This record gives sequence, structure tokens and C-alpha cells, in this order.
Amino acid sequence: MIALRTEREIDILREANQIVAEVLATLADAVLPGVTTGELDELGEALIRRKDAVPSFLGYRGYPKATCISVEDVIVHGIPGARRINEGEIVSIDVGALYKGYHGDAAITVPCGPVDSLRQRLIRVTDQALAAAIATIRSGVYLQEVSRAIQETCEAEGFSVVRVFVGHGIGRQMHEDPQIPNFVSGERGPKLKAGMVLAIEPMVNAGTADVRVLKDMWTAVTADGKPSAHFEHSVVVRQKNAEILSTTPKRAWGQGVLMHGRHG
Repeated sequence: MIALRTEREIDILREANQIVAEVLATLADAVLPGVTTGELDELGEALIRRKDAVPSFLGYRGYPKATCISVEDVIVHGIPGARRINEGEIVSIDVGALYKGYHGDAAITVPCGPVDSLRQRLIRVTDQALAAAIATIRSGVYLQEVSRAIQETCEAEGFSVVRVFVGHGIGRQMHEDPQIPNFVSGERGPKLKAGMVLAIEPMVNAGTADVRVLKDMWTAVTADGKPSAHFEHSVVVRQKNAEILSTTPKRAWGQGVLMHGRHG
């Protein structure tokens, strides 16, 4: 069953996602040479709790931290800790917040200082893939078309789309139906209806799409060691255009034009 949310529920989901967006904006500015992923996580958790929300990820299936901080070849689920971020690396930040019984969820990838052309292009294309997906979302469209937009945008640039992890519905639970592949799976999937709330999250690798999961059973890395980027927005399906819930005037992503303040 795919939930159709009332406008009251959507108002709360918008608030939850605004919290997430504000936290992401602050953490993006904190990605500087020498900072540890653990320090970013501590900052993120403090910001979430300051908004009277709870980190969605902390304790989820045993996950030990409030955020996911994934550096370079880590695709998703990077567990924050003592790892220091170096200039020239890219960092994916994934944040979830539970507020008034509803979850917000979004992710962004930022450079630490200047990065090479490959990493710049990987960030740009992954952001554009999210924008292309969101542009297809409206009532009456089959879910497969959202997946197709992501896959075609990335593969046209020579990058590969991760197939092990997918997007998802979101609401009272962090992961709800439907699953949202970032590639065409051969099935049209459900027809989108106004009121559905979806977390769209392309995960894109510079090299192979193959994934390895480390011994901690969380950290997912590229099989060839090449960098990966991850962007995510939570959106509401409307009759004509999707409404992005997880955005803030300080940061825009999933628009095809990525803005990172001093990182840009």
C-alpha cells in the first residue's frame, strides 16, 4: 500500500524536511580539510535535536550514528568516526529527522576544497539526475519514468547507477512503499498519484556500479575504489509538478544547478 498524505500530513512532512535541509546546509559549510566525519555527525545530531526533532537514523536496525557521512568511494551508509576529510575529496552527507511523528530525509554531496574535474562532473551529473527525476514526477506518470530519467542522465555521461540501493516512500516510517530504483527494472511500477511522498535518491559511481559492503555491515563502497556521489530529496506528487519538501533558500540541489556557497 502506498500512502496518500493529507495536506495536514504534508505540512508536517515539510517541516521535518526543512529541518533536514537546514542541517545539510550547515554540515556542507563544515566540510573543511582536517574535520572528522565524527565531528560532522556530532554537529548534525545537535542541530536536529535543537529543532525538537530526533535523528531518524540513530538506532535504525542498529545503526550507531545520527547521520551517514560517506567519503570518496563510500557510496552510502558511511559510519561517522575518526576519519579525517582531506582537501580534494568529495563527501556525501545523508540526514534524516523524525518530527511530530513524520520523517524527513535528504542527502547532498559536496567537495572539500578544490576537486579534480572528474569529481566536479560526478557531483554535477548526480545533481542533474535528481533534477531530471523530479521533473518527471506528476500524477498519472508511471514510476519507471522517474527511474529512466536518472539512468539516462547518468549513463549519457559515462557514469554508472548503483542498483543495490534504491529510493523509497517516506512518511510515518522512514522507508515505505514504493521502492524507487535509479534504473529501469523492466516493470512500469505503480502509477503516481497526488499525495504520494517519495524520497528520490540517485547514487552514482564514477566507475563500475558494483558494490562491496564492509565488515561493519553498513559501509557500502565502490568495488573499484572510484568515487561515488549521492543526492536525495523528499518530494510530494502533485497533479502537475512535484513539490520539493527538503530545500532551503541557503542551498538548492536537485535543480540541475548546484549551489554550495563557498564550496561552489
